[in-house]
Amino acid sequence: MSTTTPNRWIIAVAGVLMQIALGAVYAWSVFRIPLTRDYGWTVSQVTRAFELAILVLGFAAFLGGLWMKRSGPRPVLLLAAVLYGLGTVMAGLSHNLAMLYLTYGVVGGAGLGLGYIVPVATLIRWFPDKRGMITGIAVAGFGAGALITAPIAERLIEAIGVSSTFVVLGIAYFAIIMLAATVMKNPPAGYAPAGFQPSSIRGSTGQDFTLRQALGAWQWYGLWLTLFLNSTAGIAVIS
Repeated sequence: MSTTTPNRWIIAVAGVLMQIALGAVYAWSVFRIPLTRDYGWTVSQVTRAFELAILVLGFAAFLGGLWMKRSGPRPVLLLAAVLYGLGTVMAGLSHNLAMLYLTYGVVGGAGLGLGYIVPVATLIRWFPDKRGMITGIAVAGFGAGALITAPIAERLIEAIGVSSTFVVLGIAYFAIIMLAATVMKNPPAGYAPAGFQPSSIRGSTGQDFTLRQALGAWQWYGLWLTLFLNSTAGIAVIS
């Protein structure tokens, strides 16, 4: 292994911190009542901003994955930081529903999707010997975002109001993701951790599927449907 190869656990920590910032979207329920109280919107109207962000997240993650395959993770992360941070800040400055949907739902949601795909895809390359473990850690970081952000947001809302809270959090999200972008990179060509035996870890075929090949396999649609049903149930409760 080259002496210039970075410590993969540092990259893992950066990925988890970034996922925590992105997973703050799951704390949306904290903002519902303050927004309805300050602007007279209904709960369903406020919730639609969150739903739109999750919808855009899915499409942006797909596009981000294609982009990252060509350019590497850093450019994708830089744009994710700008969009997610800016969308959250501008949501705090939005005084009508259309602007809230555009800023938090579309702009912020695009940043979420671009950012979400990076640590999951990148860390798997750094941890081919621990694929399941590192994927679970990365996704757990996203889920922990709400656990960490919710009490912070509640205190900020009480102290400075809901609009200023969006601004403060947006700046924090931008800073965290930009910091993570400085260390997030793909491993060098031919990288393998010490003692890793690819043939003993990979499946029986050892085949990597292209997008076209994956779309031609029924298993892809089964996995998609499983994720769709799980996500629908989870998001319905969270929203």
